[in-house]
Amino acid sequence: MRPTWDSYFLEITQVVASRSTCLRRPVGALIIKDKRILATGYNGAPSGLAHCRETGCLREARGIPSGERQELCRALHAEQNAMLQAAMYGVPIQGATIYCTTHPCVMCAKMLINAGMKEVVVLDAYPDRLAEELLAEAGILVRCLALGRGTSCG
Repeated sequence: MRPTWDSYFLEITQVVASRSTCLRRPVGALIIKDKRILATGYNGAPSGLAHCRETGCLREARGIPSGERQELCRALHAEQNAMLQAAMYGVPIQGATIYCTTHPCVMCAKMLINAGMKEVVVLDAYPDRLAEELLAEAGILVRCLALGRGTSCG
């Protein structure tokens, strides 16, 4: 059976996430417009720098809970890397949809708002209420599709 567009794109985000070098939460993102993939991103250290798999996880070492103190991390988030990839290659993303394996954090939510995203589609929740509130206030539709994985985004 042929997958729906949502299933198709979310399955691709999982493959993109497999490139992640994060030790705690591999995340993948895909920016889509008119059913076409514009950019992809996964979480990992900036280009040319040592990955967390080589240096260890600073957040883990300090016992920092998920959803807190994101600035204490070597990695860029998947959403950030997807937006940066689009910018590097001159691909306009205003009015696009971003598919993510995990709901964006507040920092990524603010960037998605300013990038002009119209929709966010996610597989899993993330403990960041402010991100949810800002996306709602900006009028960006957020949809959670667990795809039969037995998980919840609410």
